[in-house]
Amino acid sequence: MRIAVIGAGIVGVTTAYELAADGHEVEVFERRGTVAEETSFANAGVLAPGYVTPWAAPGMPGKVLRQLFSRHAAVRFGGLPGPATLGWLWRWWRACDAAVWGPNRAAMHALARYSRDRMTELQQALHLEFEQSKGLLVLLRTPREVSQARHGLKLLAEMGVDFHLVDAARCREIEPGLQADTPLHAGVHLAQDGVGNCRQFAMLLRAEAQRLGARFRFHHQVQAIEPGAAPVLRFVEQVQDEPAGPAQTERYDAVVLCAALGSLPLLNKLGLRLPMQPVFGYSITAPLRIVEGHPDFGPRAALMDEKYKVAISRLGQRVRVAGAAEIGGAAGQWSQAPLDTLYKVLHDWFPGAAHLAQAQRWKGARPMLPDGPPVLGAGSAPGVWLNLGHGSSGWALSCGSARVLADQIGGRAPAIDTSRLSIDRLR
Repeated sequence: MRIAVIGAGIVGVTTAYELAADGHEVEVFERRGTVAEETSFANAGVLAPGYVTPWAAPGMPGKVLRQLFSRHAAVRFGGLPGPATLGWLWRWWRACDAAVWGPNRAAMHALARYSRDRMTELQQALHLEFEQSKGLLVLLRTPREVSQARHGLKLLAEMGVDFHLVDAARCREIEPGLQADTPLHAGVHLAQDGVGNCRQFAMLLRAEAQRLGARFRFHHQVQAIEPGAAPVLRFVEQVQDEPAGPAQTERYDAVVLCAALGSLPLLNKLGLRLPMQPVFGYSITAPLRIVEGHPDFGPRAALMDEKYKVAISRLGQRVRVAGAAEIGGAAGQWSQAPLDTLYKVLHDWFPGAAHLAQAQRWKGARPMLPDGPPVLGAGSAPGVWLNLGHGSSGWALSCGSARVLADQIGGRAPAIDTSRLSIDRLR
């Protein structure tokens, strides 16, 4: 089949690779100049299937309201919510019901585990070398945080996740660079999880997809899809600050939408209103200081500060601090408060560990569906397939999502249950 993939973030690149590996003729359309330029550019990089969970969860609305106006709130609004955001929040609130959350959590966890296994297979088979470290340590500052974590730990145990609840002394053995003066009561150690450089992986897999014959068409903006047995793309080539070229059309056997929030205008023209909204995340990335005689001056792998919902990740000789959930707003509108929280958490645990004057800051739009799981499979328009709505877990779910979709297009039964990943659940 001749297949067009729209979007070259981590989801689009993995999808292109899997389709090319199945023998399809693949063309990828991307409005930017290379892969992983937007949401996949500077995410936390954490790979932890047990912590891939719907944002819509029992008790979550109360947690959001209680901290909404806190200086270091994990969730905040980027402005007054409009009608679309209010509608999304209503659906999110309804999805927080335990009867909805339970199946959604199970579906996301199954997909995350499958994705981790598929990533490992690709890494070994293709000899992919990218920045990664083993181990995730969730930091619990107080006894109250430990008590609040008990329910989540019980769920991890029920799902067969390998973890250990450890005391503060053991936390400091696992991560010797932790600041001794910052209160720390306990931690959850997941030795099999860790962190990896999402953008670097995307670039490596792009090269492998090209080796299999996939073509990447950068600076190409898709304007519309004409569905059917042989769908047609209408697109223009546009390099930044230059006039757009003439509109062009090409026919394919199938079109796969992987462009996150950029997919919404195309879906709207097809009459499909997917309830997907941007929830912005922030990160800062800075070089680690090299201190002779102190090899652990900074993190060894990945950490999560449970109080502030902020991740600290080691990527080679750099540290990345990522977090915040900003509902609404725009990619080009920066809020100082989330950045202040990132700097605070880094200073709490690893003061002086990074050259902050050289820090690179980033804000990315996570494509969030109100109930959590992504949408994988055939859309309502003939010839159009969807791989969308991964929220903050695109990196952790990408390889599995791509393999599932390739199997669906190829007429094979996916290796996992996809009943909660269908667009039908959102109708």
